[in-house]
Amino acid sequence: MFPIRDTIPSRHVPVITWSLIAANVVAFLYVLALPAEAQQQLMVLFGIVPARFTHPDWATSVGFPAESLWPFVTSQFLHGGFLHILFNMWTLWIFGDNVEDRMGPLRFLSFYLLCGVASGLMHWMTNPDSLVPTIGASGAIAGVLGAYLRLYPRARIVTMIPIVIIPFFFELPAYFYLGFWFLSQLFNGTFSMGGAGAAEGVAWWAHVGGFLAGLVLCPLFLRREPAGPLPPRRHFVIPAVAPRLAPPRPPYDPWN
Repeated sequence: MFPIRDTIPSRHVPVITWSLIAANVVAFLYVLALPAEAQQQLMVLFGIVPARFTHPDWATSVGFPAESLWPFVTSQFLHGGFLHILFNMWTLWIFGDNVEDRMGPLRFLSFYLLCGVASGLMHWMTNPDSLVPTIGASGAIAGVLGAYLRLYPRARIVTMIPIVIIPFFFELPAYFYLGFWFLSQLFNGTFSMGGAGAAEGVAWWAHVGGFLAGLVLCPLFLRREPAGPLPPRRHFVIPAVAPRLAPPRPPYDPWN
């Protein structure tokens, strides 16, 4: 299922959502301009390599910076290919503006980064000895999806579902689309516990961790409602105007 758009309009300009998309695109183009060897070194250094944190002595011996936790943040702005960044940024574009509406720019930025860190921690805990670097904004965006589900469960998501080679479009409730997406991540994560997930390059449990973090943390970042009673409504009275009556018509006289 591929989301096309949602039916919730934005009330404010999504400054942070646009800025995050721009930052990810700039970082992707920068990495793309590097030689292949430099790209690989950058992914290992700034991506999440779980064994680096599980075995710090080994990490130091092979050249990782000692006690550096920055990869849990920097990995959120790195992507491995055009389709990877395209799908992530498209999803953030669709769902991020509405969540930012309810949180405000700075709260949304903190929420986004925190969900990304939570997804990285979940990936580390479920793959503690992995040597494969994990990159991508999908964990943080999964947190945005979790918040969207909590805030707009009955919103409608226009979704493309290809059947064979023919695309069909359906308008699905957000709780169905996002619930199905979460269950698919949970199923694939459970199925790949033997190490297949790392081999495929998909951090399923990072998605699960980010989504759950978004569900739980969402209420803590919402805009606060103004305190005190609401101001009274003004009532406008329209003065009554007596209708103008037409003069009575004279009785019909057949002789005139």
